[in-house]
Amino acid sequence: MSDLSSYRNRLTKNMRHWGKWARRQGLTCYRVYDRDVPEFPMIVDVYGDRVHLQEYDTGWMETDEAYSIWVDEVHAVTAEVFAIPLEHVALKIRKRMKGLAQYEKAEGAGEFFVVEENGLKFEVNLEAYLDTGLFLDHRNTRKRVMLEAKGKRFLNLFSYTGAFSVYAAAGGAATTTTVDLSNTYLDWAGRNFVLNGFDSVQHQRIRADVFEFLREATCSPQKYDLIVMDPPSFSNSKKMLGVLDVQRDHAYLIESCMAMLAPGGVLYFSNNLRSFELDPMFVGISENLTASSIPEDFRNKRIHQCFRFVKK
Repeated sequence: MSDLSSYRNRLTKNMRHWGKWARRQGLTCYRVYDRDVPEFPMIVDVYGDRVHLQEYDTGWMETDEAYSIWVDEVHAVTAEVFAIPLEHVALKIRKRMKGLAQYEKAEGAGEFFVVEENGLKFEVNLEAYLDTGLFLDHRNTRKRVMLEAKGKRFLNLFSYTGAFSVYAAAGGAATTTTVDLSNTYLDWAGRNFVLNGFDSVQHQRIRADVFEFLREATCSPQKYDLIVMDPPSFSNSKKMLGVLDVQRDHAYLIESCMAMLAPGGVLYFSNNLRSFELDPMFVGISENLTASSIPEDFRNKRIHQCFRFVKK
């Protein structure tokens, strides 16, 4: 067995530190380890009594046999440190295909279970998809939205599983509109609403290409008081009319949202493109919240960028 002591020691130390921190914060989902030891390029997130373990692609070229042994050892040590069964550590690894490295989608449907964040409940699945159903790096912005949502007409674009919408509803939003292209994620969002006791009449879910939704909505008299837009960096979904490139398209997306805001309305715009640069036309009319929006448990301070716009 290779020497995993540096990984074991750092993970143990981090688990104790962030576990105490999370209990004080009332959190059951948080990040524990993010490539802290370069020889062990893993990301370790806690979801309730389970762990999500992702390998970060480094381009290392080990033999298949050596790589397989190493991954199994890291998996086993992670379970050992957290004192949980191996099957409660969901492992996402690279799959080698003709020299290209990509994440392997776990076989089977995985298991859905419920976690809590700031007193709200969310369904997650650590195995069936690349992502888990709850982006932990947006925890601070979700809370901010909840605190600002009372009486507001809220719109969530590229909504994924609707966590921002649930927070807005919990904050007393008058209405929420949740827009995504995926029926799978919209159904998931619906289950999150039910988990928290919110009815579907007040909280509408719409399956749509966001570009199409914006084209129609900007011609409509309907206005919103609070909008969250968190697009992927790139998307070439077959369901979309075109290809989304957040660097190229963000000016159009932001201007369209601003046109839909009522006076005094607020837009939160974020993305996780590492090289992203906000169009200079927005610099004077936006507030860069990135530093305060990234949670304390995230070692990677460049995991996303977040901006706040106010409609004059």
